[in-house]
Amino acid sequence: MASKLYPDAAAALDGLLRDGLLIACGGFGLCGVPERLLDAVRDSGVKDLTFASNNAGIDNEGIGKLLRTRQVKKMIASYVGENKEFERQYLSGELEVEFCPQGTLAERMRSGGAGIPGFYTKTGVGTLVAEGKEVKAFDGQDYILEQGIFADLALVKAWKADETGNVVFRKTARNFNAPAATCGKVCVVEVEEIVPVGSFDPDCIHLPGVYVQRLIVGSPYDKKIEFRTVREAV
Repeated sequence: MASKLYPDAAAALDGLLRDGLLIACGGFGLCGVPERLLDAVRDSGVKDLTFASNNAGIDNEGIGKLLRTRQVKKMIASYVGENKEFERQYLSGELEVEFCPQGTLAERMRSGGAGIPGFYTKTGVGTLVAEGKEVKAFDGQDYILEQGIFADLALVKAWKADETGNVVFRKTARNFNAPAATCGKVCVVEVEEIVPVGSFDPDCIHLPGVYVQRLIVGSPYDKKIEFRTVREAV
């Protein structure tokens, strides 16, 4: 079996990138963000990208780096309040944004990974989220139809993987990474450590290797702080 492990992010993405891709990306704020892979996407120069991700990181971090270089055409996202460049581009009409409640976004990714084209949810009924979407009544209550996300590429950050691509996430850094991984036609994962096959208890594997096509080791990582709060000297 061919190895899934590549020497670096650029090599792992070789042959996968082109203009106009829909990319599902893990991360929540700066937690669980596939930093090395996003840097390689930026450096490749591809453009007109659509990202499905909880948010776009912050200015100059995460997907925010690609906003700065104008490589992102559209964001499918939930929370965008910590990125001033995101705000500026959206308000000026430079960036298309599809707002999606967090739980709905996670389910849209999970549904895509399970081959489910759509599902009904009460979340968003009667709001801007429901505009243009089918509404159906169940037991006298309205639900809106949301579509599963079927991405061209999934970019994921994990803690550890074995050589066959079985993956373990670390605590809250799992966030959107697991559903994003499953909904991509090709899934590329960056990890902090590669361990031998058989190192994981099978019941403790968060993402089976069948979902993972390519791997890189991205460590060492700097610990980035989204909000630095300090106490004034007394």
